[in-house]
Amino acid sequence: MEVRSRLVHAAVADEGMSTAEYAIGTIAAAAFGAVLYGVVTGDSIVNALTKIIDRALNTTV
Repeated sequence: MEVRSRLVHAAVADEGMSTAEYAIGTIAAAAFGAVLYGVVTGDSIVNALTKIIDRALNTTV
């Protein structure tokens, strides 16, 4: 009976899942950061932000 109880517990136990979930979340966050960095440092974003800043500084009130 004790062996069966241990086997059932081993089959349904999810110890260690939190660590795996944190690892996958960390990898996903790093990948998202890399993609976001690539987008923000691209020429189109830099040019758009420069135009917005230039337009804001050169407006007449």
